[in-house]
Amino acid sequence: MIFRRVDIAIVASIIAGGMLALAFPRPDLYPVAWIALIPLFVFMERRPFASGFAAGMAFFAPVLYWLNIVMTSYGGLQPIFSLLAYLFLLVYLSLYFGLATWLSCSLKLKFKLPFLLTMPFLWIALEYLRGCLLTGFPWALLGYSQQNFSAAIQSADVTGVYGVSFLLISVNCALAWIIRDPQKKWSWIGAVAVILMTVTHVGYGFWRNSQPLDVRSDSLRISLIQGNIDQAQKWVPENRQATIDKYQKLSKQALSDPVDLLIWPEAATPFFLQDETDAAQQVRNLPRQMETPLLLGSPAYQRLNDGRYRYFNSAFLLQTGQQEVERSDKIHLVPFGEYVPLGQLLTFINKLVVGVGDFSPGRVKPLLLDDDPIGALICYEVIFPGLARDYVRKGSRLLVNLTNDAWFGHSSAPYQHLAMSRFRAIENRIWLARAANTGISAFISPSGRVVSAGPIFQSLHLTETVGLGAGKTFYTRFGDLFAFVCLAISGFFSVLLILQRLRRR
Repeated sequence: MIFRRVDIAIVASIIAGGMLALAFPRPDLYPVAWIALIPLFVFMERRPFASGFAAGMAFFAPVLYWLNIVMTSYGGLQPIFSLLAYLFLLVYLSLYFGLATWLSCSLKLKFKLPFLLTMPFLWIALEYLRGCLLTGFPWALLGYSQQNFSAAIQSADVTGVYGVSFLLISVNCALAWIIRDPQKKWSWIGAVAVILMTVTHVGYGFWRNSQPLDVRSDSLRISLIQGNIDQAQKWVPENRQATIDKYQKLSKQALSDPVDLLIWPEAATPFFLQDETDAAQQVRNLPRQMETPLLLGSPAYQRLNDGRYRYFNSAFLLQTGQQEVERSDKIHLVPFGEYVPLGQLLTFINKLVVGVGDFSPGRVKPLLLDDDPIGALICYEVIFPGLARDYVRKGSRLLVNLTNDAWFGHSSAPYQHLAMSRFRAIENRIWLARAANTGISAFISPSGRVVSAGPIFQSLHLTETVGLGAGKTFYTRFGDLFAFVCLAISGFFSVLLILQRLRRR
Protein backbone atom coordinates (compact mmCIF):
# COMPACT_ATOMS: atom_id res chain seq x y z
CA MET A 1 0.00 0.00 0.00
CA ILE A 2 2.86 2.37 0.85
CA PHE A 3 4.54 1.78 -2.50
CA ARG A 4 1.34 2.67 -4.34
CA ARG A 5 1.51 6.14 -2.80
CA VAL A 6 5.04 6.72 -3.97
CA ASP A 7 5.16 9.27 -6.78
CA ILE A 8 7.54 7.56 -9.18
CA ALA A 9 8.02 10.73 -11.22
CA ILE A 10 9.28 12.65 -8.19
CA VAL A 11 11.45 9.77 -6.99
CA ALA A 12 12.98 9.36 -10.46
CA SER A 13 13.60 13.11 -10.63
CA ILE A 14 15.35 13.16 -7.27
CA ILE A 15 17.53 10.25 -8.39
CA ALA A 16 18.35 12.13 -11.61
CA GLY A 17 19.31 15.31 -9.75
CA GLY A 18 21.46 13.39 -7.27
CA MET A 19 23.24 11.51 -10.04
CA LEU A 20 23.91 14.76 -11.90
CA ALA A 21 25.50 16.25 -8.79
CA LEU A 22 28.02 13.37 -8.76
CA ALA A 23 29.39 14.59 -12.10
CA PHE A 24 30.64 17.84 -10.56
CA PRO A 25 33.68 18.43 -8.36
CA ARG A 26 33.71 16.67 -6.03
CA PRO A 27 33.49 13.61 -6.62
CA ASP A 28 33.82 14.73 -10.25
CA LEU A 29 32.42 11.57 -11.86
CA TYR A 30 31.95 13.35 -15.18
CA PRO A 31 30.76 10.31 -17.25
CA VAL A 32 27.62 10.17 -15.08
CA ALA A 33 26.35 13.41 -16.66
CA TRP A 34 25.81 11.60 -19.97
CA ILE A 35 23.06 9.42 -18.43
CA ALA A 36 22.08 11.17 -15.18
CA LEU A 37 18.93 12.89 -16.46
CA ILE A 38 17.42 9.82 -18.12
CA PRO A 39 15.12 9.03 -15.13
CA LEU A 40 13.83 12.62 -15.22
CA PHE A 41 13.13 12.61 -18.96
CA VAL A 42 11.46 9.18 -18.86
CA PHE A 43 8.91 10.09 -16.17
CA MET A 44 8.56 13.88 -16.25
CA GLU A 45 5.32 13.87 -18.30
CA ARG A 46 3.50 12.61 -15.22
CA ARG A 47 4.48 15.72 -13.24
CA PRO A 48 5.82 18.24 -15.79
CA PHE A 49 6.86 21.07 -13.47
CA ALA A 50 7.26 19.23 -10.18
CA SER A 51 9.64 16.69 -11.73
CA GLY A 52 12.06 19.32 -12.97
CA PHE A 53 11.81 21.26 -9.73
CA ALA A 54 12.53 18.13 -7.65
CA ALA A 55 15.52 17.29 -9.85
CA GLY A 56 16.81 20.83 -9.41
CA MET A 57 16.53 20.65 -5.62
CA ALA A 58 18.28 17.26 -5.56
CA PHE A 59 21.04 18.65 -7.78
CA PHE A 60 21.72 22.07 -6.30
CA ALA A 61 21.45 20.98 -2.64
CA PRO A 62 24.65 18.85 -2.66
CA VAL A 63 26.48 20.96 -5.25
CA LEU A 64 26.01 24.19 -3.27
CA TYR A 65 26.12 22.81 0.28
CA TRP A 66 29.25 24.89 0.91
CA LEU A 67 27.18 28.10 0.94
CA ASN A 68 26.33 27.29 4.55
CA ILE A 69 30.04 27.29 5.38
CA VAL A 70 30.40 30.73 3.81
CA MET A 71 27.37 32.18 5.57
CA THR A 72 27.91 30.75 9.05
CA SER A 73 31.59 30.01 9.59
CA TYR A 74 32.91 33.07 7.76
CA GLY A 75 29.93 35.37 7.26
CA GLY A 76 28.73 35.33 10.85
CA LEU A 77 25.11 34.62 9.85
CA GLN A 78 22.93 32.78 12.34
CA PRO A 79 22.35 29.14 11.27
CA ILE A 80 18.59 29.64 10.91
CA PHE A 81 19.06 32.60 8.56
CA SER A 82 21.79 30.76 6.70
CA LEU A 83 19.43 27.83 6.14
CA LEU A 84 16.64 30.14 4.99
CA ALA A 85 18.91 31.92 2.51
CA TYR A 86 20.26 28.58 1.28
CA LEU A 87 16.77 27.15 0.77
CA PHE A 88 15.61 30.34 -0.94
CA LEU A 89 18.47 30.06 -3.43
CA LEU A 90 17.78 26.35 -4.02
CA VAL A 91 14.13 27.08 -4.74
CA TYR A 92 15.03 29.92 -7.10
CA LEU A 93 17.57 27.85 -9.06
CA SER A 94 15.28 24.82 -9.21
CA LEU A 95 12.62 26.93 -10.89
CA TYR A 96 14.79 26.92 -14.02
CA PHE A 97 14.78 23.12 -14.11
CA GLY A 98 11.03 23.04 -13.48
CA LEU A 99 10.32 25.58 -16.20
CA ALA A 100 12.40 23.61 -18.72
CA THR A 101 10.52 20.35 -18.07
CA TRP A 102 7.11 22.05 -18.00
CA LEU A 103 7.68 23.83 -21.31
CA SER A 104 9.04 20.71 -23.00
CA CYS A 105 6.14 18.59 -21.78
CA SER A 106 3.63 21.25 -22.85
CA LEU A 107 5.12 21.35 -26.35
CA LYS A 108 4.84 17.60 -26.61
CA LEU A 109 1.26 17.59 -25.36
CA LYS A 110 0.08 20.44 -27.60
CA PHE A 111 2.19 19.97 -30.74
CA LYS A 112 3.53 16.38 -30.47
CA LEU A 113 7.11 17.68 -30.47
CA PRO A 114 9.49 15.11 -28.93
CA PHE A 115 11.65 16.17 -26.02
CA LEU A 116 14.76 15.79 -28.16
CA LEU A 117 13.62 18.67 -30.40
CA THR A 118 12.73 21.04 -27.56
CA MET A 119 14.52 20.26 -24.30
CA PRO A 120 18.12 21.02 -25.42
CA PHE A 121 17.12 24.50 -26.66
CA LEU A 122 15.01 25.23 -23.61
CA TRP A 123 17.68 24.05 -21.20
CA ILE A 124 20.39 26.23 -22.75
CA ALA A 125 18.11 29.25 -22.92
CA LEU A 126 17.35 28.90 -19.23
CA GLU A 127 21.00 28.31 -18.33
CA TYR A 128 21.85 31.52 -20.13
CA LEU A 129 19.07 33.44 -18.36
CA ARG A 130 20.24 32.06 -15.01
CA GLY A 131 23.59 33.71 -15.69
CA CYS A 132 21.92 37.07 -16.38
CA LEU A 133 18.81 37.56 -14.26
CA LEU A 134 19.07 39.08 -10.76
CA THR A 135 22.79 39.84 -11.35
CA GLY A 136 23.31 36.26 -12.56
CA PHE A 137 24.46 33.03 -10.94
CA PRO A 138 25.88 30.75 -13.67
CA TRP A 139 27.45 28.35 -11.18
CA ALA A 140 27.39 24.63 -12.04
CA LEU A 141 26.08 24.90 -15.59
CA LEU A 142 25.75 21.39 -16.97
CA GLY A 143 28.70 21.69 -19.37
CA TYR A 144 31.13 22.38 -16.53
CA SER A 145 30.75 18.76 -15.43
CA GLN A 146 32.97 17.75 -18.38
CA GLN A 147 36.01 19.78 -17.30
CA ASN A 148 38.20 16.66 -17.31
CA PHE A 149 36.93 15.33 -20.65
CA SER A 150 39.20 17.45 -22.81
CA ALA A 151 37.86 16.38 -26.21
CA ALA A 152 34.30 17.24 -25.16
CA ILE A 153 35.03 20.80 -24.03
CA GLN A 154 37.20 22.14 -26.86
CA SER A 155 34.04 23.32 -28.63
CA ALA A 156 33.81 26.07 -26.01
CA ASP A 157 35.90 28.21 -28.37
CA VAL A 158 32.81 28.23 -30.64
CA THR A 159 29.73 27.83 -28.45
CA GLY A 160 31.03 28.56 -24.98
CA VAL A 161 30.11 26.17 -22.19
CA TYR A 162 26.54 26.11 -23.52
CA GLY A 163 27.43 23.87 -26.44
CA VAL A 164 28.68 21.20 -24.04
CA SER A 165 25.46 21.48 -22.02
CA PHE A 166 23.43 21.14 -25.25
CA LEU A 167 25.23 17.92 -26.18
CA LEU A 168 24.72 16.38 -22.74
CA ILE A 169 21.01 17.19 -22.72
CA SER A 170 20.62 15.82 -26.25
CA VAL A 171 22.27 12.51 -25.32
CA ASN A 172 20.10 12.14 -22.21
CA CYS A 173 16.94 12.94 -24.21
CA ALA A 174 17.82 10.48 -26.98
CA LEU A 175 18.49 7.64 -24.54
CA ALA A 176 15.31 8.39 -22.59
CA TRP A 177 13.30 8.38 -25.84
CA ILE A 178 14.60 4.92 -26.76
CA ILE A 179 13.76 3.61 -23.29
CA ARG A 180 10.22 5.02 -23.50
CA ASP A 181 9.47 4.16 -27.14
CA PRO A 182 11.87 1.44 -28.30
CA GLN A 183 9.49 0.35 -31.08
CA LYS A 184 9.18 3.74 -32.75
CA LYS A 185 11.56 4.42 -35.61
CA TRP A 186 11.73 8.13 -34.82
CA SER A 187 13.36 7.40 -31.46
CA TRP A 188 16.12 5.51 -33.26
CA ILE A 189 16.44 8.19 -35.93
CA GLY A 190 16.85 10.72 -33.12
CA ALA A 191 19.49 8.52 -31.49
CA VAL A 192 21.44 8.27 -34.74
CA ALA A 193 21.30 12.06 -35.14
CA VAL A 194 22.63 12.53 -31.60
CA ILE A 195 25.39 9.98 -32.19
CA LEU A 196 26.48 11.95 -35.26
CA MET A 197 26.37 15.17 -33.22
CA THR A 198 28.47 13.57 -30.47
CA VAL A 199 31.03 12.16 -32.90
CA THR A 200 31.32 15.55 -34.63
CA HIS A 201 31.57 17.39 -31.31
CA VAL A 202 34.18 15.10 -29.76
CA GLY A 203 35.98 14.74 -33.10
CA TYR A 204 36.38 18.51 -33.18
CA GLY A 205 37.88 18.28 -29.70
CA PHE A 206 40.42 15.67 -30.74
CA TRP A 207 41.33 17.76 -33.80
CA ARG A 208 41.82 20.90 -31.70
CA ASN A 209 43.90 18.98 -29.18
CA SER A 210 46.17 17.79 -31.99
CA GLN A 211 47.11 21.41 -32.72
CA PRO A 212 49.71 23.46 -30.79
CA LEU A 213 47.08 25.45 -28.93
CA ASP A 214 49.28 26.26 -25.94
CA VAL A 215 52.33 27.52 -27.84
CA ARG A 216 52.99 31.27 -28.13
CA SER A 217 55.94 33.17 -29.58
CA ASP A 218 55.99 35.53 -26.58
CA SER A 219 56.13 34.29 -23.02
CA LEU A 220 56.29 35.41 -19.41
CA ARG A 221 57.73 33.70 -16.36
CA ILE A 222 55.16 34.06 -13.55
CA SER A 223 55.16 33.05 -9.91
CA LEU A 224 51.89 32.75 -8.00
CA ILE A 225 52.09 33.38 -4.26
CA GLN A 226 49.57 31.48 -2.14
CA GLY A 227 49.77 33.06 1.31
CA ASN A 228 47.21 30.83 3.04
CA ILE A 229 46.17 33.61 5.41
CA ASP A 230 43.49 32.52 7.89
CA GLN A 231 40.25 34.31 7.01
CA ALA A 232 39.37 34.76 10.68
CA GLN A 233 42.67 36.58 11.26
CA LYS A 234 43.03 38.33 7.92
CA TRP A 235 41.44 41.67 8.81
CA VAL A 236 42.80 41.96 12.36
CA PRO A 237 44.99 45.13 12.30
CA GLU A 238 47.63 43.56 14.54
CA ASN A 239 48.25 40.85 11.91
CA ARG A 240 49.06 43.20 9.02
CA GLN A 241 52.81 43.04 9.42
CA ALA A 242 52.78 39.26 9.71
CA THR A 243 50.78 39.10 6.46
CA ILE A 244 53.27 41.34 4.65
CA ASP A 245 56.20 39.36 6.00
CA LYS A 246 54.68 36.08 4.86
CA TYR A 247 54.04 37.28 1.31
CA GLN A 248 57.46 38.88 1.13
CA LYS A 249 59.17 35.68 2.31
CA LEU A 250 57.30 33.51 -0.23
CA SER A 251 58.05 36.03 -2.98
CA LYS A 252 61.78 35.98 -2.24
CA GLN A 253 61.73 32.19 -2.31
CA ALA A 254 60.03 32.30 -5.70
CA LEU A 255 62.72 34.68 -6.99
CA SER A 256 65.48 32.11 -6.46
CA ASP A 257 65.03 31.66 -10.22
CA PRO A 258 64.35 34.55 -12.63
CA VAL A 259 60.69 35.61 -12.67
CA ASP A 260 59.03 38.29 -14.81
CA LEU A 261 55.95 38.83 -12.65
CA LEU A 262 54.83 38.03 -9.10
CA ILE A 263 51.11 37.63 -8.45
CA TRP A 264 49.48 37.80 -5.04
CA PRO A 265 45.78 36.87 -4.60
CA GLU A 266 42.61 38.89 -4.06
CA ALA A 267 42.75 41.29 -1.08
CA ALA A 268 46.27 40.11 -0.28
CA THR A 269 46.82 43.34 1.63
CA PRO A 270 44.11 43.78 4.30
CA PHE A 271 44.51 47.55 4.15
CA PHE A 272 44.34 50.35 1.57
CA LEU A 273 47.39 50.25 -0.66
CA GLN A 274 46.68 53.88 -1.58
CA ASP A 275 47.28 55.17 1.94
CA GLU A 276 50.55 56.64 3.09
CA THR A 277 50.93 54.13 5.90
CA ASP A 278 54.04 52.15 6.74
CA ALA A 279 52.34 48.88 5.69
CA ALA A 280 51.28 50.26 2.33
CA GLN A 281 54.69 51.81 1.71
CA GLN A 282 56.40 48.49 2.40
CA VAL A 283 54.33 46.75 -0.25
CA ARG A 284 54.72 49.54 -2.81
CA ASN A 285 58.51 49.38 -2.38
CA LEU A 286 58.73 45.61 -2.92
CA PRO A 287 58.82 45.60 -6.76
CA ARG A 288 61.75 47.99 -6.76
CA GLN A 289 63.56 46.06 -4.05
CA MET A 290 62.95 42.68 -5.72
CA GLU A 291 63.36 44.09 -9.24
CA THR A 292 60.18 42.30 -10.27
CA PRO A 293 56.71 43.70 -11.03
CA LEU A 294 53.97 42.74 -8.59
CA LEU A 295 50.27 42.22 -9.34
CA LEU A 296 48.10 41.93 -6.26
CA GLY A 297 44.60 42.38 -4.90
CA SER A 298 43.73 45.11 -2.41
CA PRO A 299 40.71 47.18 -1.38
CA ALA A 300 40.63 50.67 -2.86
CA TYR A 301 38.63 53.85 -2.44
CA GLN A 302 37.68 57.05 -4.23
CA ARG A 303 36.75 60.23 -2.41
CA LEU A 304 33.76 62.01 -3.95
CA ASN A 305 33.24 65.76 -4.13
CA ASP A 306 30.67 65.68 -1.34
CA GLY A 307 33.13 64.04 1.04
CA ARG A 308 31.64 60.54 0.77
CA TYR A 309 33.68 57.54 -0.37
CA ARG A 310 33.24 54.81 -2.91
CA TYR A 311 34.99 51.51 -2.21
CA PHE A 312 36.33 48.97 -4.69
CA ASN A 313 37.72 45.44 -4.71
CA SER A 314 40.75 46.03 -6.90
CA ALA A 315 43.82 44.64 -8.61
CA PHE A 316 46.99 46.76 -8.52
CA LEU A 317 49.99 46.41 -10.80
CA LEU A 318 53.18 47.78 -9.26
CA GLN A 319 56.09 48.22 -11.66
CA THR A 320 59.78 48.14 -10.76
CA GLY A 321 60.80 51.60 -11.85
CA GLN A 322 57.56 53.58 -11.79
CA GLN A 323 55.80 55.51 -9.07
CA GLU A 324 52.59 55.33 -11.10
CA VAL A 325 50.37 52.45 -10.02
CA GLU A 326 47.88 50.80 -12.38
CA ARG A 327 44.54 49.72 -10.96
CA SER A 328 41.61 47.66 -12.23
CA ASP A 329 38.41 47.42 -10.17
CA LYS A 330 36.14 44.43 -9.84
CA ILE A 331 33.08 44.77 -12.08
CA HIS A 332 30.73 41.92 -11.19
CA LEU A 333 30.23 42.05 -7.44
CA VAL A 334 29.01 39.17 -5.27
CA PRO A 335 25.44 39.67 -4.02
CA PHE A 336 25.30 39.58 -0.20
CA GLY A 337 29.10 39.34 -0.20
CA GLU A 338 30.25 42.69 -1.54
CA TYR A 339 26.92 44.47 -1.55
CA VAL A 340 23.36 43.74 -0.44
CA PRO A 341 20.71 43.86 -3.18
CA LEU A 342 17.50 45.44 -1.89
CA GLY A 343 19.37 46.13 1.33
CA GLN A 344 16.51 48.17 2.79
CA LEU A 345 14.16 45.21 2.45
CA LEU A 346 16.53 42.34 3.32
CA THR A 347 17.72 43.87 6.57
CA PHE A 348 18.12 40.50 8.30
CA ILE A 349 20.89 39.52 5.88
CA ASN A 350 23.95 41.69 6.39
CA LYS A 351 26.99 41.70 4.16
CA LEU A 352 29.05 38.52 4.51
CA VAL A 353 32.38 40.17 3.69
CA VAL A 354 34.37 41.34 6.65
CA GLY A 355 35.78 44.56 5.28
CA VAL A 356 35.27 48.20 4.59
CA GLY A 357 31.69 48.43 3.37
CA ASP A 358 29.62 48.05 0.24
CA PHE A 359 31.76 47.93 -2.89
CA SER A 360 31.07 49.75 -6.14
CA PRO A 361 31.55 48.14 -9.58
CA GLY A 362 34.42 49.14 -11.87
CA ARG A 363 34.84 48.83 -15.63
CA VAL A 364 36.84 46.71 -18.05
CA LYS A 365 40.37 48.08 -17.84
CA PRO A 366 43.34 45.82 -18.67
CA LEU A 367 46.54 46.44 -16.73
CA LEU A 368 49.60 47.24 -18.80
CA LEU A 369 52.77 45.30 -18.00
CA ASP A 370 55.34 46.95 -20.28
CA ASP A 371 53.46 46.61 -23.60
CA ASP A 372 51.39 43.59 -22.61
CA PRO A 373 47.78 44.16 -21.42
CA ILE A 374 46.61 41.82 -18.66
CA GLY A 375 42.94 41.18 -17.86
CA ALA A 376 42.38 40.83 -14.11
CA LEU A 377 39.30 38.83 -13.13
CA ILE A 378 38.71 39.08 -9.39
CA CYS A 379 37.27 36.01 -7.65
CA TYR A 380 33.66 35.39 -8.74
CA GLU A 381 34.16 37.26 -12.02
CA VAL A 382 35.84 34.25 -13.63
CA ILE A 383 32.51 32.38 -13.80
CA PHE A 384 31.09 34.98 -16.20
CA PRO A 385 32.20 34.14 -19.77
CA GLY A 386 31.27 37.52 -21.20
CA LEU A 387 33.54 39.38 -18.82
CA ALA A 388 36.63 37.35 -19.72
CA ARG A 389 35.74 37.86 -23.39
CA ASP A 390 35.45 41.63 -22.85
CA TYR A 391 38.99 41.73 -21.44
CA VAL A 392 40.34 39.78 -24.40
CA ARG A 393 38.51 42.02 -26.86
CA LYS A 394 40.11 44.98 -25.08
CA GLY A 395 43.50 43.54 -26.00
CA SER A 396 44.43 41.41 -22.97
CA ARG A 397 47.19 38.93 -23.81
CA LEU A 398 46.90 37.10 -20.50
CA LEU A 399 44.04 36.52 -18.06
CA VAL A 400 44.70 36.53 -14.33
CA ASN A 401 42.22 35.40 -11.70
CA LEU A 402 42.88 36.82 -8.24
CA THR A 403 40.71 35.07 -5.68
CA ASN A 404 40.27 34.36 -2.00
CA ASP A 405 38.58 30.97 -1.73
CA ALA A 406 39.19 30.81 2.02
CA TRP A 407 35.47 31.52 2.36
CA PHE A 408 34.71 28.05 1.01
CA GLY A 409 36.63 26.18 3.70
CA HIS A 410 37.56 22.55 3.08
CA SER A 411 34.70 21.99 0.64
CA SER A 412 34.19 21.17 -3.02
CA ALA A 413 33.72 24.84 -3.95
CA PRO A 414 37.40 25.62 -4.73
CA TYR A 415 37.43 22.70 -7.17
CA GLN A 416 34.18 23.83 -8.78
CA HIS A 417 35.58 27.35 -9.08
CA LEU A 418 38.74 26.08 -10.80
CA ALA A 419 36.69 23.93 -13.19
CA MET A 420 34.82 26.97 -14.48
CA SER A 421 38.07 28.92 -14.89
CA ARG A 422 39.29 26.34 -17.39
CA PHE A 423 36.51 27.23 -19.81
CA ARG A 424 37.54 30.91 -19.90
CA ALA A 425 40.93 29.83 -21.23
CA ILE A 426 39.40 27.60 -23.92
CA GLU A 427 36.79 30.13 -25.05
CA ASN A 428 39.43 32.72 -25.85
CA ARG A 429 42.43 30.39 -26.36
CA ILE A 430 44.45 32.34 -23.82
CA TRP A 431 46.63 31.45 -20.84
CA LEU A 432 45.09 32.01 -17.42
CA ALA A 433 47.07 32.36 -14.18
CA ARG A 434 45.07 31.87 -10.99
CA ALA A 435 46.38 33.16 -7.64
CA ALA A 436 44.28 32.08 -4.64
CA ASN A 437 44.84 32.92 -0.98
CA THR A 438 44.21 29.37 0.23
CA GLY A 439 44.10 27.65 -3.16
CA ILE A 440 43.61 26.42 -5.70
CA SER A 441 46.40 28.42 -7.33
CA ALA A 442 46.96 27.15 -10.85
CA PHE A 443 48.17 27.79 -14.39
CA ILE A 444 45.69 26.96 -17.15
CA SER A 445 46.72 26.69 -20.79
CA PRO A 446 44.63 27.76 -23.82
CA SER A 447 43.51 24.14 -24.26
CA GLY A 448 42.00 24.22 -20.76
CA ARG A 449 44.71 21.97 -19.36
CA VAL A 450 45.75 22.60 -15.76
CA VAL A 451 49.49 22.77 -16.29
CA SER A 452 50.24 22.97 -12.58
CA ALA A 453 48.22 23.52 -9.42
CA GLY A 454 48.90 23.64 -5.72
CA PRO A 455 46.99 22.00 -2.85
CA ILE A 456 44.51 23.97 -0.78
CA PHE A 457 45.31 25.51 2.62
CA GLN A 458 49.07 25.47 2.20
CA SER A 459 51.53 28.35 1.86
CA LEU A 460 53.43 28.02 -1.40
CA HIS A 461 54.72 29.63 -4.56
CA LEU A 462 54.00 28.18 -7.98
CA THR A 463 56.04 29.16 -11.01
CA GLU A 464 55.48 28.51 -14.73
CA THR A 465 56.23 30.04 -18.11
CA VAL A 466 53.02 31.13 -19.84
CA GLY A 467 52.43 32.24 -23.40
CA LEU A 468 51.13 35.70 -24.25
CA GLY A 469 48.34 36.34 -26.72
CA ALA A 470 44.80 35.15 -27.37
CA GLY A 471 43.57 33.02 -30.23
CA LYS A 472 41.14 34.40 -32.78
CA THR A 473 38.18 32.26 -31.79
CA PHE A 474 34.59 32.27 -32.93
CA TYR A 475 33.53 32.76 -29.31
CA THR A 476 35.77 35.78 -28.76
CA ARG A 477 34.36 37.37 -31.90
CA PHE A 478 30.66 36.54 -31.55
CA GLY A 479 30.25 35.70 -27.86
CA ASP A 480 27.22 33.71 -26.75
CA LEU A 481 25.68 33.53 -30.22
CA PHE A 482 24.85 29.84 -29.72
CA ALA A 483 22.99 30.63 -26.49
CA PHE A 484 21.16 33.50 -28.24
CA VAL A 485 19.99 31.09 -30.97
CA CYS A 486 18.70 28.69 -28.29
CA LEU A 487 17.03 31.63 -26.58
CA ALA A 488 15.34 32.69 -29.83
CA ILE A 489 14.11 29.16 -30.58
CA SER A 490 12.84 28.83 -27.02
CA GLY A 491 11.07 32.15 -27.40
CA PHE A 492 9.41 30.84 -30.56
CA PHE A 493 8.28 27.73 -28.67
CA SER A 494 6.84 29.92 -25.92
CA VAL A 495 4.96 32.05 -28.44
CA LEU A 496 3.45 28.89 -29.95
CA LEU A 497 2.18 27.85 -26.54
CA ILE A 498 0.76 31.30 -25.83
CA LEU A 499 -1.00 31.49 -29.20
CA GLN A 500 -2.41 27.99 -28.78
CA ARG A 501 -3.73 28.94 -25.36
CA LEU A 502 -5.34 32.13 -26.71
CA ARG A 503 -7.07 30.21 -29.48
CA ARG A 504 -8.76 27.95 -26.98
CA ARG A 505 -10.38 30.86 -25.17
